Amino acid sequence: MKYVEHVKEGLRNLYFSKLRSVLALLGVLVGTASVVAMVLGGELATNEALKQFKSLGTDLFAISLNNSSDDKNVDSGKAENLTLQQSFDLVKSDKDILQSAPYTQIYYPVYYQSVPLNAIILGVTDRFADIVHIKLTQGRFVSVADKYEFFCVIGRDVYNAMKAISYKDPLGQQLQIGKHIFVIVGVADSWPENSFLYANIDTSVLVPIMASSIISKYATINNIIMRLTKDADIERVEVNVTNAINSMVSGKQLTYRSATELIAKMRNQSDILTVFLGLIGSVSLLVGGIGVMNIMLVSVMERRREIGIRLAVGAKRRDISALFLIEAIMLSLVGGSLGVLIGIIVAYIIAFFWQWEFTLFPLPPIAGFSVSVAVGIFFGFYPAYLASRLNPIDALRSD
Repeated sequence: MKYVEHVKEGLRNLYFSKLRSVLALLGVLVGTASVVAMVLGGELATNEALKQFKSLGTDLFAISLNNSSDDKNVDSGKAENLTLQQSFDLVKSDKDILQSAPYTQIYYPVYYQSVPLNAIILGVTDRFADIVHIKLTQGRFVSVADKYEFFCVIGRDVYNAMKAISYKDPLGQQLQIGKHIFVIVGVADSWPENSFLYANIDTSVLVPIMASSIISKYATINNIIMRLTKDADIERVEVNVTNAINSMVSGKQLTYRSATELIAKMRNQSDILTVFLGLIGSVSLLVGGIGVMNIMLVSVMERRREIGIRLAVGAKRRDISALFLIEAIMLSLVGGSLGVLIGIIVAYIIAFFWQWEFTLFPLPPIAGFSVSVAVGIFFGFYPAYLASRLNPIDALRSD
């Protein structure tokens, strides 16, 4: 009951000094809102980046083959480039490899009705579509069976560019790639771009990988993407694939990318960023806490006579301390609650303008509110202690 009376009296005191209370409350509110908005915004940004990888799958493993600048790596007894069958045979190099899809990138001029299009050419197989989840809105995908046929599938941006040139449906229309005419047999759906695959399907023209060698004599298998088992041993896969490729060709420098490792690195960077943003926001909350302490110190000085009377009629020092500490905590509770709400709203606005998916992660609001209450207790303790240590006689003599 005693603490209930302290709460009621604290509310009355805060009400009678409204302006002072609002100023103290604003400091906590702004500080809490800063912490919640920054940390929650960082979590949303990380979630959006990770979503791009998860849309493809966390079990992907990619290899880039580049010509080595070291002549010592060149073996005259071996071929310089992988064949299509050899790239498929890499599945046999490790038990954790489920699928293997080679592809090649070619930068060649692409025209539709003599109008140049902003597109790159990808030489692929039907396995490529399975691994990177390419869905079609029209037609079919190119396959190994097409071999040297001049068929192609266009990405969504290429489709839109063609529709801007002509009202005709692009399916079945012809594209000029270099000196060759390709017939469009499929249209890919919008594809989420990500940094794992060194290509954007939306801006690509996909042709049979064997036909790509007709477009350009420099077209070779320079990338391979694989799907692994969920619990694959990445290090062992790298070693086995390296040994397999080196036994087939020479003069190649291999670069590996694992979706699992990239996601782990991104999460680690995200944790560091979250802590950093939280510390920046905490500076505002620290300033708000100092504001609460200043307001409470002023309140103690103004209420010295009241404190003296309370002590003179038998009030215990811990009751005086509790009275002022409860006032500081109430300021922090209200400021923290409003700050959490405003911080969530700010994070939602950020997500809306950046077109991110908004997810209310529980940690930022809980952490922001908890820290605001802790700040209230910490910075309210000294004024409360000071009030409880006043000499009743000196307090009663004050004006």
